[in-house]
Amino acid sequence: MKTTDSNPSPTTTLDVTAAERRRLPNGVALYLLHADEFEVLRVSFVFRAGSVHQQVPFSASATANLLAEGTRDLTAAEVAERLDYYGSWYDVSIDRDYVYISFAMLSRFAAETLAVAEQVLLRPLFPEEEVAAYCAERRQRLAIERRKVDVEAREAFARALFGPEHPYGIAADEAAYERLTRDDVAAFYERHYTAPNCFVVCSGRIDPAAEEAVAAIAAQLPGGPCTEEISRPDVAEPQVAAGAFAGADTATAAEGSPFAGADTRPFPAPATQHEARVAHPGAVQSSIRIGRLLFPRRHPDFAGMQVVAAALGGYFGSRLMQNLRERNGYTYGVVAAMVNFERAGYLAVAAQVGTEVTGAALAEIYAEIERLRTELLPDEELALVKRIMEGEMMRILDGPFGIADVTIENLLCGTDNGAIDRNLALIRATTPEDVRRLARKYLAREDLVTVVAGDSLS
Repeated sequence: MKTTDSNPSPTTTLDVTAAERRRLPNGVALYLLHADEFEVLRVSFVFRAGSVHQQVPFSASATANLLAEGTRDLTAAEVAERLDYYGSWYDVSIDRDYVYISFAMLSRFAAETLAVAEQVLLRPLFPEEEVAAYCAERRQRLAIERRKVDVEAREAFARALFGPEHPYGIAADEAAYERLTRDDVAAFYERHYTAPNCFVVCSGRIDPAAEEAVAAIAAQLPGGPCTEEISRPDVAEPQVAAGAFAGADTATAAEGSPFAGADTRPFPAPATQHEARVAHPGAVQSSIRIGRLLFPRRHPDFAGMQVVAAALGGYFGSRLMQNLRERNGYTYGVVAAMVNFERAGYLAVAAQVGTEVTGAALAEIYAEIERLRTELLPDEELALVKRIMEGEMMRILDGPFGIADVTIENLLCGTDNGAIDRNLALIRATTPEDVRRLARKYLAREDLVTVVAGDSLS
């Protein structure tokens, strides 16, 4: 990353290194982010294998989390011991759309670490006893988590936004873990951990031997023929005008996916419910979620709505923090943010407040949203919001692993690392009039979804 100044300013540019792409014979795209000044290497395998792709509840997360629990040549203990011996780090994360499997290592131990990675990714056994132990532990953990009002509110908010049967809104009962079998996990792995559903990002010191070792692993993934560029399928999104951000990066969705295969599954339309209450007798706090369904990150108004969300509740001195925490003492913290999925996006406000002030807190959140819709944001406040957003972008991009994370996100959105500086330009160009216009356009009271979990709810 290059900047024109060490401090964020209107002249700072975020010139992030472009990833080199190599397409393997089986279609897997390998992206390289060279940073030879660091003696570390991270290799991230991204699979289109999130929970929206599962037919059996919890099979997606179980598959991802059980990959390292025994392979053809290594036991789970041996996998852990070898990674630990070389000081390497293994991480798995899963969301609704994707699974991210990363191995981080000292560059000089790349060969040894990638030998373990090959076992984990290509030769998992999913032993019966490990699957059974995993299901028992996860069922108990989920049952405990669902006793918390914030978890109840989060799941109810997803149901309210999308509908209880929608892939982004569904939440299976924890009893489904009892019915999850080793065969279910193995079948999900066979179907989704394939070349058409994978791309790889390497970042750090990438010597030729390490690059070839990664390529050798990815080249063994089974799947169909290579397709040089596959466009994203059409997705039903809210009909919205481009507004002041008509110059945004709107063409990127058609430029192709990093995956060699297209996801052509039909996707249902959301069935939004605007009010939901989840009774939790005896809770001393209420968990609040307020927001609305909007659009994915590639929409031209996404950057502007990020500014709106940041002003509302995106930093410690935001309007909601000043109101709910500093002036009224209703909560310890409150946050507002834009959330991005592959086929949808939404704005959400989240807070936990004392049960006795639930109604008052709701009224103040609505009032702060309405202020953004009716009053111009002072120039000084907007300038502060922009500086904070820019500083956060620079913090995330500090180092090869952060750049890799942003690269992955950009690839999944159908664009490249040039989008970072383009988005920064959009944020800098946002005016108080833009903030008010976008708030008026998207945050009308009748369009908001409100979910509250807690005690004594009417």
